[in-house]
Amino acid sequence: MAKTLVQEFTKGLWEEIPPFRLVLGLCPVLAVTKSVANGIGMGVAATFVLLCSNVLVSALRSIIPVKVRVPCFIIIIATFVVVVELVMQAVAYPLFLQLGIFIPLIVVNCVILGRAEAFAFKNRLTYAAADGLGIGLGFTLSLGAVGAIREILGNGTVSIPFSDQVISVFGPSFQPFTFMVEAPGAFVCLGLMLGLMDLVGKKG
Repeated sequence: MAKTLVQEFTKGLWEEIPPFRLVLGLCPVLAVTKSVANGIGMGVAATFVLLCSNVLVSALRSIIPVKVRVPCFIIIIATFVVVVELVMQAVAYPLFLQLGIFIPLIVVNCVILGRAEAFAFKNRLTYAAADGLGIGLGFTLSLGAVGAIREILGNGTVSIPFSDQVISVFGPSFQPFTFMVEAPGAFVCLGLMLGLMDLVGKKG
């Protein structure tokens, strides 16, 4: 039975959540999740690109030649990445500096390119939009969750997305577990969350 729009949207929030179910898009999960703000910022940027590229790929699927579809997808994705870069520089410049090279690298994010190839190119616009928004929100929540764990344990703080506000969680006596905000901590945190999600999925 064909999935409904609601099912296409909600699958990205659990059933096909990118880092933990599809095991895709791990580079930004590891690289930019030193804080909640960075994780959510990257997730929102990726969601915008994913939603817009899915919609445009679906709308143009009848005229995109199959043999050159991947270069066409990359051009479409790159266009929206440029939009994200310019908007972020204009309205959230400190976040743009924090995310650095990982904003332009959204162009080659396997989640976005994979959804264009596996879903948007084969389905009508409304379904492509629901898929893009759901997968994007799931990706954002994943980045935010990893960022929260690493920041709370590594710094004892929680940064508020799209603002300069940082909330202290444990107070001045807290001894940060700085390992968590280093590169090895990212791998450990991701590995533990992957194991937990797999365990929960099997029980479900």
